[in-house]
Amino acid sequence: QVRLVESGGGLVQPGGSLTLSCAATGIGLRFYNIGWYRQGPGKQREKVAGITPSGATNYADFVKGRFTISRDNAKNTEYLQMNSLKPEDTAVYYCNTDPYSDPYWGQGTQVTVSS
Repeated sequence: QVRLVESGGGLVQPGGSLTLSCAATGIGLRFYNIGWYRQGPGKQREKVAGITPSGATNYADFVKGRFTISRDNAKNTEYLQMNSLKPEDTAVYYCNTDPYSDPYWGQGTQVTVSS
């Protein structure tokens, strides 16, 4: 049974930073392309960043230079380091395979960027 549990979200002021975690059970993250996705209020879900088994990363243009995706193989956990946060980054953030698998969606973690 695959479970992906996101955590680390919260309320942060513009320009601030947060680190999100994606803890996995039932799947070895190191063997799959894994992505971070987000869905803001009234918006469609969009891919934020991705990482391959080899460690290659890719980013959406709107977060490039601000966000960093990484993986800790020993902990079977993915991370998303978010810096220089903007109000438009406000969304529920999810992790999933890349491309995503519908049964793997977790509850996500809320990130709110507001002054």
